[in-house]
Amino acid sequence: MLLHRRRRSPSRFQRVLLALALFSALGADAAPPARTALPGAPAFSPALEAQLAAAVASRPADFKVRSRHLEPDGAPIYTNRLALESSPYLLQHAHNPVNWYPWGPAAFTEARRRNVPVLLSIGYSTCHWCHVMEEESFDDPTTAALLNRKFVAIKVDRESRPDLDEIYMAAIHALGQRGGWPLNVWLTPDAQPFYGGTYFPPQDSRGRPGFRRVLETLSRDWQENPAGLAERAAAISQRLAAQLTPKRATGNSGPTAATLHRAARRALAKADPTYGGAAGQIKFPSGLPLGFLLRYHRRTGDTEALAIVTRSLEAMADGGLFDSAGGGFHRYSTDPEWRVPHFEKMLYDNALLASLYVEAAQATGRADFEAVAREVLDYLARELRSPGGGFYSATDADSLNLEGESEEGFYFTWTPGELEAVLGPGRAAIVGAALGVTPKGHVEGRSILHRAASSEEVAVRFGISGAEVDQILTDALGALYRARQARTPPGLDDKILAAWNGLAISAFAKAAFAFDDSSTLAVARRAANFVLRQMQKDGRLQRMHRRGRSSGPAFLEDYAFVVAGLLDLYEADSDPRWLREAVSLQETLDRHYADLEGGGFFRTADDHETLLVRSKPFRDGALPSGNAVSALNLLRLAGFIDDPTLAERAQQILAIRGAALDADPLGSGASLVAADYLLDTPLEIMVVTPAGGSGDRLIAPLRSSFVPNRILSVVPMGAGFAAHAELVPLLGSKVARKDRATAYVCIDRVCSFPTTDPNELARQVREVTPLPVADPG
Repeated sequence: MLLHRRRRSPSRFQRVLLALALFSALGADAAPPARTALPGAPAFSPALEAQLAAAVASRPADFKVRSRHLEPDGAPIYTNRLALESSPYLLQHAHNPVNWYPWGPAAFTEARRRNVPVLLSIGYSTCHWCHVMEEESFDDPTTAALLNRKFVAIKVDRESRPDLDEIYMAAIHALGQRGGWPLNVWLTPDAQPFYGGTYFPPQDSRGRPGFRRVLETLSRDWQENPAGLAERAAAISQRLAAQLTPKRATGNSGPTAATLHRAARRALAKADPTYGGAAGQIKFPSGLPLGFLLRYHRRTGDTEALAIVTRSLEAMADGGLFDSAGGGFHRYSTDPEWRVPHFEKMLYDNALLASLYVEAAQATGRADFEAVAREVLDYLARELRSPGGGFYSATDADSLNLEGESEEGFYFTWTPGELEAVLGPGRAAIVGAALGVTPKGHVEGRSILHRAASSEEVAVRFGISGAEVDQILTDALGALYRARQARTPPGLDDKILAAWNGLAISAFAKAAFAFDDSSTLAVARRAANFVLRQMQKDGRLQRMHRRGRSSGPAFLEDYAFVVAGLLDLYEADSDPRWLREAVSLQETLDRHYADLEGGGFFRTADDHETLLVRSKPFRDGALPSGNAVSALNLLRLAGFIDDPTLAERAQQILAIRGAALDADPLGSGASLVAADYLLDTPLEIMVVTPAGGSGDRLIAPLRSSFVPNRILSVVPMGAGFAAHAELVPLLGSKVARKDRATAYVCIDRVCSFPTTDPNELARQVREVTPLPVADPG
């Protein structure tokens, strides 16, 4: 078991004083309080020992030490440099016997001094297999001694450093291996990769080489054939440089209607027609470009595209991927039916899915899609929101079971006996039949709540009405949620990331507008204020905020997602501040991240540390591509501030993605959404309201309509109108006619006749420009 609680006394302040006082009394050259040496590693300097002692002493009383190597009083036996870091993932490894370094020049200097390779191990705090490998190998003194003697070991949090994760994940692919986490890559002292993999068991198992054997083999190879490994590493590095920094192909002017037709056809060919998502054993919510397919249906009427979208959303919500008792989606499913998930919950997955369910509710009018979106947002606001309004990153897959042992999914799963204890035998039988709770279960004899039978089927079986079943389920899920709060919850990753908060701002803003919900809008406002006030330094965004301190560097996706969130918030809230902030952040992105020669944006700023490659990401992964989101931002900003050069730059970005837009639709969803906007005739909707009046009645049809390719400004007459019109020139001399809210629907600055009639506005905004018929090739 890796999770233990530190004792509460003496106080944190007292411990800090004690550690520093002892060191001071002993003198600068004396050793601080005794610490068990890391096996196979050189002794730390007195100064570093003092820093570690102070860092450990200053922790909050509820800090959880992840190690089985503890003193009788619960204090950790081993402490390494990661104790000085702020990342929750790095802190999880701070008491391994491994002599971990954080990423930085000190580690590579040490590798060059000792002439040994570097092990770079990348993961994240809620990664189940990262925890497994930690317990099996990194917390094992024998393995740690081997690693410490023959390598320099670096730990990286992929969520804090997506730049490093991207580069070395690409290296794994270049080596012909599948990616995943933990990601373990062996490097030369110049940071060039020559070998790698994901999870390694401690000993050879089921075709996977054991971690110790890999360490011994690579160390021997380094001693016997350093030139060969260096040559291999250099070749891989050259390949990465070409792969990760694409440029626009000569003669490619950007996507066409044929591009979108081909992309849709190929995406649909990869879909699972029964359960939705991309066909395969393991399913991620991002597996199919569902947002693009929803737009494709809007402009073509393609019924297969809509059917795959709705089937995917239904199956995900009905399956175990969705936490029906507490709201929110788990990370991914291990089966085609979406039934058995890996149980971590990520902010970004839930924000992206909430936005998708909002759009699906608008496109179909289905109340069940709206209900799922609301449940996801309720979960985020309740369980992942910080006191300041920003959103934490994730919760773990693992939690403690009744025996105090770490077990994946225990917190979320049930037995028939547990159901009876909470609900009573009668209701437990009904709920168990509806939600698939059986004696056999799905994981270690425990069942994952999912929709196993319809209300009508359960009603027939128990001789009651479907409405009664629905009410029983509603009441029971609330009772089960309250009951499971008595269990030890999964660990919380409490870092706040700018990019992921941008996605959350978008989700809450879109839902607030679509559902006309002021409380949801308030959540979006608070999150935006948090990012803008707490996560900027010297006019630049910072990547992470944790426990009162923000740290950088910010990356392309931080700017792109926050700009998108602010644009969505502006449309929902009508406060020009959000649009001004979006314009300012876009200008910073242009100044420090743009590739002026090759087009598009680099992931890192021009003053970022020099890495193996300065990558320019275009392909979606678990997150949308920062370049794709930036392309859509530029298109929207071009409409708001009347700058056609921004639209031209967006077209150039999409041209860089080039043939991959339709050849690789599963990795191009965000780019295809931007391309659909580019190839449509986006609506420019200006609503002018009387001073002190409201446009709610007029814009009600717009809230319920799926009009993704648009800009929207709702502006009151009065003192601030002129300044707002200066920001959004299209407002110009528009007025509220006859002292009534008036809508102006325009295309390329040419406006339809203004209207004060909601029905007429509904007609105007629901007119769709069909996607031209083209030979899909």
